[in-house]
Formats: sequence, structure tokens, C-alpha cells
Amino acid sequence: MATETHDAGHAAAEMTHAAADSAPGMPQLDFSTFPNQIFWLVVTLVVIYFILSRVALPRIGGILSERAGTITNDLAAAEDLKVKAAEAEDAYNKALAEARAEAQRIATEARAEIQADLDVAIAKADAEISAKAAESEKAISEIRAGALESIEIVARDTAAEIVSVLGFKSDEAAVSGAVTERMKG
Repeated sequence: MATETHDAGHAAAEMTHAAADSAPGMPQLDFSTFPNQIFWLVVTLVVIYFILSRVALPRIGGILSERAGTITNDLAAAEDLKVKAAEAEDAYNKALAEARAEAQRIATEARAEIQADLDVAIAKADAEISAKAAESEKAISEIRAGALESIEIVARDTAAEIVSVLGFKSDEAAVSGAVTERMKG
């Protein structure tokens, strides 16, 4: 029984081996089918060529030309915006220069006005100071004159009193003359 199974297994293996030898192998590598495969390869390539050339490539070309047009338009618009930006910058710089000149002019006018007001105020203050100084000088000269008279009177009275305390008789004219002479220097 073991030999029967062994013989049957050996027979099956021989049949498989014989079938493998008689089979051509992979159909792509079977030389008898090459003309048929080459025909279908050429047909497939021609169909793919016509599909690509008639459908896909015109669409891709249209999209590329549309994108090129969009890019060209965008570049032109960007160039226009660049020119406008340069013009706006020039206008801004011009306006800024004018504003600075105007501010300088206003500042100069304000300084001139303030200086004029200051000159008027200084002249008024100088006039008031001169008037007060003149009044003060007048008052000082009056006070000085009054003080000299008072000193002279006090000096006469004191001299007369000193002469009488010393036991002499005071002569009013002599005391007055002596005090007046001494006051002159």
C-alpha cells in the first residue's frame, strides 16, 4: 500500500513535469504570438496618439496659453501699479516738501509776530521803567533835599545846644554860618 501511494505520487509529478515541458510558458514571451501582440501594440499607440493630439493636448495648450495671457496681463497690471506707485510717491514727496515749506513759513511768521509783540512789550516796559526811574530820582532828590534841610536844622539846633551846654551864649548867625560852611565840605 505504501508503494502504491508512492507510485501514484511519482506518476503525478511526472505528469506535471511533462505538462510544463509541453506548455509554451508566459504568453508574452511565446514567439508564435509576437505578430498579434505587435499589431495590437501599434493599434493602441495610434489610438493613444490620436486621443492625445486631438483631445488632451489642445486642452493643455489652451490652458497654457490662457495662463500665459493671465501672467502677461498680471505683469502689465503690476507694471502699471508700479508706475502709479512711483507717481504717488513723487506726489507724496512733493506734498511733504510743500508742507515743510509751509510749516517753516508759518513758524517764521509766528516768530516775527512774537518778536514784534516782544519788542512792543519791551519798549512799553522800558518806558514804564524810565518813567518810574524819573519819578524815583525826583522823589530821591526831594528826599535828599529834605534830608539835607533836616540835617542842617538838626545840626544848627545841636550846635546851639552844645554851645549853651558848654556855658556860652549861642549866636544864631555864627552857628548857622559854621553849619552851612561845614555842610559845603
